[in-house]
Amino acid sequence: MKELPSTWISATLGDLTEYVTSGSRDWSKYYAEAGALFVRTQDINTNKLTDLGSIAKVCLPANVEGKRTLIRKDDLLITITGANVGRCAHVVNEIPEAYVSQSVALVRLLDPSLSRFIHLQLLAPSDNSGKTSLEASAYGMGRPVLNLDNVRGTPLLIPPVKEQKRIADKLDTVLIRVDAVNSRLARVAPLLKRFRQSVLAAATSGRLTEDWRTKNPGGNATAEIAAQVANRSKQEKKEIAIPNLEHWTLQIPSEWTVASVHQFAECLDRLRVPIKKDQRDAAKGLYPYYGANGEVGRIDQFIFDDELVLVTEDETFYGREKPIAYRSSGKCWVNNHAHVLRCKSVPANDYLCFALMYYDVIPWLSGTTGRAKLTQQALLSLPIGAPPEPEQAEIVRRVETLFAFADRLEARLAQAQTAATRLTPALLAKAFRGELVPQDPNDEPAAELLRRLAQAPAAASPRRGRKAASATA
Repeated sequence: MKELPSTWISATLGDLTEYVTSGSRDWSKYYAEAGALFVRTQDINTNKLTDLGSIAKVCLPANVEGKRTLIRKDDLLITITGANVGRCAHVVNEIPEAYVSQSVALVRLLDPSLSRFIHLQLLAPSDNSGKTSLEASAYGMGRPVLNLDNVRGTPLLIPPVKEQKRIADKLDTVLIRVDAVNSRLARVAPLLKRFRQSVLAAATSGRLTEDWRTKNPGGNATAEIAAQVANRSKQEKKEIAIPNLEHWTLQIPSEWTVASVHQFAECLDRLRVPIKKDQRDAAKGLYPYYGANGEVGRIDQFIFDDELVLVTEDETFYGREKPIAYRSSGKCWVNNHAHVLRCKSVPANDYLCFALMYYDVIPWLSGTTGRAKLTQQALLSLPIGAPPEPEQAEIVRRVETLFAFADRLEARLAQAQTAATRLTPALLAKAFRGELVPQDPNDEPAAELLRRLAQAPAAASPRRGRKAASATA
């Protein structure tokens, strides 16, 4: 570790505190619609106090023990149990009557003006693992905890008071910029998602290949598909209403027709093989596995070549976080929670995959919301816009080109987000090595600050009762 600047000093959090305590047990029986705020671990999981309107409230009897944990401005609140142990919030502003739960430590400093700097240092990584000193001190396997002695013993590096302010001011400035970068990057993923959906919408409506049809007027024979489709008069209107679904219409070019999935592809559900999760996990290997929930895994068996599969049971696959359709590029294992479709040509397979990724099939589901199913009969009755094969191939080529572009952007976005997430801990580590702002030899050494704090009148340490209502505050 780099040698500390001469004006800095090593200390512990306990050297700077008036007292450290935690909340009382059994206050859940006091939950109420109105009353004092009751700060729990989930209220400080982002290393700052959450919106006050979302914090639980308690209505406390006049004699309840535990009012010693009343929160004040410039207190530090630290989670001491649970998965997010070691998170720390600084109470920046005056706050209405509020108390901490038994899973939160309340730290009150001897000099409240140090709170901003101490809070920032408690968020800094303490080693190459990226953990803070608080996180590194937690113990226990199932539910990590910090005791109050761990909190008091947290090591700190204390610069002169004036340098503390310079560091905190600099961090405030640069971390705001980092937050702005992260916010901008977070907006890109939804844009890429909408871009892909727009591409699919254009592909299945004929807009994506409108210029291609103009240049290829003689290449649009649809006799094979058209012969399979009844009621041609609707197709000529370019807007074909789906039976019993007046809100859903297919907007397609006049050169296209409408075909059901059954007319477009052969169903190969006979190839599906049930397999339990423990069996699948025990047989991991080279071949893709496709089953419920849009899950694409790996397994050491296979059943067929070059198939299109469609998820049948998943209460979330309509959220479009994952494609509902998957195009196999080789051997693939499919369980009985998926349908298997095969078209007569590779372009048709690919086009049907893109169509099923786009069309909303929710109206065809049967069963309850939590266990809804797309039956084989319902799947095969789905109507889709059907272009002729030459245009299908052109649609597939253009969609794959645009999706590849989106994939490249997504990869670059992931790299940028990874780099951005490393900025905050890197800046904090740099700040508390004395490298973020220059030192001023005229600053009063930090040792003088600790000397003054040690000479301050000792405050009575609040005692923690065993039960929530065992004593009077």
